[in-house]
Amino acid sequence: MACTSTRPSPALPSDGPASLLPAEQIAQLHKDNAKLRRINAALIERLESGAARPDDAFAAFQHSVVLAEQVRERTDALNHALHELKASHLLLSEAHQRAETAHQRLVDAIESISDAFVLFDPDLRVVLFNRRFKALWANSRLRVASGMHLVEVKRLMHSLLREEPRASIDEQPLYRLRNERWLQVSERPTRDGGRVMLFTDVTRVKLRENHRREQALAHKSYLLQRAVDNLSQGLAMVNAEGVLELWNRRFLEVSGLAPIASHRHFCDVIADSELALLTPASRDDHGQPVHELEQRLFDGRMLEIRTHPLPTGGFVNTFTDITERYAHAEALHQAYQHLELRVHERTAELTCLNQQLLREIDQRRRMEANLREAKAEAEQANLSKTKFLAAVSHDLLQPLNAARLFTSALLEQPGVGPLVHNVSNALDGVENLLGTLVDISKLDAGVIRADVASFALSDLLDNLAAEYATVAASEGLRLAYVPSRLRVRSDVQLLARILRNLLSNAIRYTPKGRILLGCRRRGRKVSIEVWDTGIGIAADKCGEVFQEFKRGEAQRPDQDRGLAIVDKIAGILGHPVQLRSQPGKGSVFSIEVPCCRRVPRQAHTLVGHMPMLQSLQGVRIWVLDNDAAICEGMRSLLQQWGCRVTTALSEEDLARQVNVARARVELLIADYHLDHERTGIEAVAAINARRDRSIAVLMITANYSNELKQQVRELGHTLMHKPVRPMKLKTAICHLLGGQV
Repeated sequence: MACTSTRPSPALPSDGPASLLPAEQIAQLHKDNAKLRRINAALIERLESGAARPDDAFAAFQHSVVLAEQVRERTDALNHALHELKASHLLLSEAHQRAETAHQRLVDAIESISDAFVLFDPDLRVVLFNRRFKALWANSRLRVASGMHLVEVKRLMHSLLREEPRASIDEQPLYRLRNERWLQVSERPTRDGGRVMLFTDVTRVKLRENHRREQALAHKSYLLQRAVDNLSQGLAMVNAEGVLELWNRRFLEVSGLAPIASHRHFCDVIADSELALLTPASRDDHGQPVHELEQRLFDGRMLEIRTHPLPTGGFVNTFTDITERYAHAEALHQAYQHLELRVHERTAELTCLNQQLLREIDQRRRMEANLREAKAEAEQANLSKTKFLAAVSHDLLQPLNAARLFTSALLEQPGVGPLVHNVSNALDGVENLLGTLVDISKLDAGVIRADVASFALSDLLDNLAAEYATVAASEGLRLAYVPSRLRVRSDVQLLARILRNLLSNAIRYTPKGRILLGCRRRGRKVSIEVWDTGIGIAADKCGEVFQEFKRGEAQRPDQDRGLAIVDKIAGILGHPVQLRSQPGKGSVFSIEVPCCRRVPRQAHTLVGHMPMLQSLQGVRIWVLDNDAAICEGMRSLLQQWGCRVTTALSEEDLARQVNVARARVELLIADYHLDHERTGIEAVAAINARRDRSIAVLMITANYSNELKQQVRELGHTLMHKPVRPMKLKTAICHLLGGQV
């Protein structure tokens, strides 16, 4: 058998210690049996001789009977022991046969594997190996035999290596032998403390890998050569030893050299041409590094030579033909010199006559420059201020919006004291002042642009009338409204801002009486008018009310800046605003808007809207805003109106509170600016995508851009700008829900 082993063969049952004990028992039983027989014979002989008395003879007979019974029992025990011994011997024979069979199968399996195999005992000495392991040493003078130590085997193996082992992909070492073969060695411990080593010949795998690597490198080299050959510049790449490794055809053309042999030093190649030698180590006369130079060749061509160092220690030189560019520069320089000479000649003739005039002009220029600089600085400062205020309007109005929601919720509660009303009035003043300041800044910065469209005037005026009727009633006034069925072209949001400011101004400056909102047809235009019976304005002050930061004579002078916004928005829309007033009798503010085709008259009455404002009981509303104060304020206000409110700081927060896909809800109020640069439009789209039926959406923002308006309109949502007024919010909710409330 080729497989060699030093393990002892399994022992036969007759040779083991288990067979010694039954033999001793048999001998002892034979000895006891012989003794009993001698005793029995002596007793029988005494009985037959008659020497003893009859009683003694009977006693001896009884004793012999007992002894005979004991002999029979001992004989049965001996036979049973012999039977068990035979059974044990049979089992041992079968076990020995199975062990021999398993051992032979193990040897056959080891011989059948394609790897070289060697097994070490707990003392790390060779006990078993196969033919392939023995064949590893066939071509050397080394011989491996059973009983060799693992250290000696490894020492013999290292004597066959060409280089130190390296790690393979699976972290098993690779050995390169002197005969250019590669072995992968894996070593594992056995259960009894020994070792098993497998030697796999991976020479073919390594050869295939090397072949693929060489092919890939050759292909990349081919592509690189084709790329550099198509460059319009000459190119030469030099390695760290100064040997020219790569060049293109353009380099041979500009240098005038014949095809170059490989592995030539760059200095020798340049020496054979008229090109200047330039490397990263080149220095000028002052010792400064030189990375580029221009050289004129003998044939008149101009070359630009640049050197670029490489991280590997080499460098790349480029050679660009700049003859044409250089000729253009020379021609331009000559033309400039000729022109400069002509100008100098003409200027010299006029210098004496124009010196005084030039001095005066110079002085005026300096003055104008100073004025322009001062004006530019002032305009820049004003522009920076307006742009800043326009940009931070969202952050500026957030806390005020939250405070407004909280105070509005308190005002909805019964038995509110005068302190809450005073706080609400103070917030009104601050909110109006900051809102006006931000709006003016946005208008000055050009952030707000008109989005003109055709719409029914009743859609706008009906909502405004319903909204401000309640506001007027809270001030002890009555708002009268004359509906219109005209259709106009304007920006509905900006026009609503104008009319809201006019209505708020009328309510603010009317101590008692009534206010009228209506329209008059004037040719192709309609004049939307707001009448009041307030304190009126003097004729010489009518022009000042539209100026910024002009105070009126009423009790709330801090809120007079809304008319400045009216004037600026009207300028953007191109709608003229007029004012007629008499002190002590009242005022009329009007704005003219272009008309479109009429729409059928609809039964829109102010009375029909008012019950809707009180019918929000049980409406389910979700509020999505990244400001916790806004969420809490909105919750308090909406719950005062009887709504069932769920507030969330993000989509994830909302998903933790409700089943977004299946929960019943009538309205989603979302802030446009959320965390992580996410918009409310994106959040609403994600929520509606998970539902079978889309939710009505009210989008709240401080962004007045037309792009956002158009986007919200196309999505079918409703847009509301900050700061949010409670009555305006309530009206918008009722309008959105329609027949649902």
